[in-house]
Amino acid sequence: MLAKFVHSKISCIFATCMKHIRNFCIIAHIDHGKSTLADRLLQFTHTVSDRDFQDQVLDDMDLERERGITIKSHAIQMQYNYKGEEYLLNLIDTPGHVDFSYEVSRSIAACEGALLLIDATQGVQAQTISNLYLALENNLEVIPVLNKMDMPAAMPAEVKDQIIDLLSCNESDIIEASGKTGMGVEEILCTVIEKIPAPEGDPVAPLQALIFDSVFNSFRGIIAYFRIYNGTIKRNDFVKFVSTGKEYYADEIGILKLKPEMRDTLSAGDVGYIISGIKTSKEVQVGDTVTHVERPCNTAVAGFEEVKPMLFAGLYPTDADDYEELRSSLEKLQLNDASLTFVPESSAALGFGFRCGFLGLLHMEIVQERLDREFNMDVIATVPNVSYNVITTRKEMIEVHNPSGMPAPNLIDHVEEPFIRAQIISKDDYIGSIIKLCLDKRGTLLNQVYIAANRVELTFDLPLGEIVFDFYDKLKSISKGYASFDYHVSNYKPAKLVKLDILLNGDSVDALSSLTHTDNAYPFGRKICEKLKELIPRQQFDIAIQAAIGTKIIARETIKAVRKDVTAKCYGGDITRKRKLLEKQKQGKKKMRQIGNVEVPQSAFLAVLKID
Repeated sequence: MLAKFVHSKISCIFATCMKHIRNFCIIAHIDHGKSTLADRLLQFTHTVSDRDFQDQVLDDMDLERERGITIKSHAIQMQYNYKGEEYLLNLIDTPGHVDFSYEVSRSIAACEGALLLIDATQGVQAQTISNLYLALENNLEVIPVLNKMDMPAAMPAEVKDQIIDLLSCNESDIIEASGKTGMGVEEILCTVIEKIPAPEGDPVAPLQALIFDSVFNSFRGIIAYFRIYNGTIKRNDFVKFVSTGKEYYADEIGILKLKPEMRDTLSAGDVGYIISGIKTSKEVQVGDTVTHVERPCNTAVAGFEEVKPMLFAGLYPTDADDYEELRSSLEKLQLNDASLTFVPESSAALGFGFRCGFLGLLHMEIVQERLDREFNMDVIATVPNVSYNVITTRKEMIEVHNPSGMPAPNLIDHVEEPFIRAQIISKDDYIGSIIKLCLDKRGTLLNQVYIAANRVELTFDLPLGEIVFDFYDKLKSISKGYASFDYHVSNYKPAKLVKLDILLNGDSVDALSSLTHTDNAYPFGRKICEKLKELIPRQQFDIAIQAAIGTKIIARETIKAVRKDVTAKCYGGDITRKRKLLEKQKQGKKKMRQIGNVEVPQSAFLAVLKID
């Protein structure tokens, strides 16, 4: 009886505490002012002192500040006094770019509510809709916020109509705000407390905590960020990670302020971190559940869907001796970027490296940049490819990520390529140019809907392989930056694909090989040959650059040899003497060509990615 009384008393105390917790995230299209609004929320709640404050204070990577985009989700705890009661507000600021949508899905899983930001000058955009559906699928309470109301170009009446159509809400539910001036910040905080439900959970039940992010610290080991659904964790508790089965002592636990703050106890509803001195990155997985060893939970928390890479490329160290160092760097980076996948592979031209999966070309660029800055790793990237399904003549299906994994042509029945369902929202002035661009990329127009007087939503079926290179850049150029773009993989369809090989002096450079559509093979092969002719330095022998499909050469360029005039000393006399010298030189060049090695500079690999 006494035990039951104590249990109920503790439950009541913790339940009262949980009523004062709110977990929410900010979701929006790219460049709609999420990080700026987060700054104002942190300043208004005095979470960040004036001395520590800087613009985009949560964007702690130099790369994020230079590019002006959020790459990583950032969690932080705020305290706010509302009607005489102290509330704990756990905020997660999320990225807006489609290449980092996995960050958004993980942040949403750790929250009960979301602020949906819409730019008053641009209106509802493609990624706004995508992130909204993600929040609704997770049963989050969505609060619409009309941001950038201080801008002269703001169109509040028009954009509010779009929000009402999208959310089926009342006009009074939409909060007018400005991340720049701080307008509407107090109303946002009050609405968060009133509308977003407090977290549910039993503080005295067995511990059940979901890991939603992690980071590697060279002094402390791996720091895992978690959200507690049930139970309570104390410092020095003996815990285990369910999926790996590994057991550790919780050396330190705490909450996520601007700098982590240590706590003795965290319970259901809290968002915090745990340090257990883990040094091996494989022992911590995003989506894993943390529980006690002595009193484990019966079921693990439902984790996250396995991320499906959209784009594959090989990453190779410039120095072959750095292979193990590159592996270690990728493992540490994967802790902080769960959407990165990699498996070992080897290349005849580049040696040992890794075949990496990315969510898009920007994601690939960011990973390369982070490897260089954070781990001092200089890498060479091969031509990106998407994943294809090859159906053999025996009716077996092989998933091919790499041109070198393509079976012989006589063994292939047909090849299927991934298609995406793309949504493009733009001003109606640019419809013609956008449709032409998509049709040039082998797209099919499925739907055209006017969501406002001068704004149209276009839905296309497009091959994923056609959009990974320069589609987004071209779309922004032809629409003067107005068009927004979002997509998801819909299905696989049969396609006429061929493996395009690049040969240097008859030897295939597998790092430059690619899988491409038959219609694009000739112009693409011609452009690569011309580009390589510009970038590969001249040798003392002729270098033949060829593009080939199987045994058929479809394009060729020749880099002429650096020649010495061996007949310069011959003046007058018999012509046979000159012929003898030229023949001797010719034999030497032929021998040199057989044993000579053509060095392909890194700039050549990078230039192939940027071929228009």
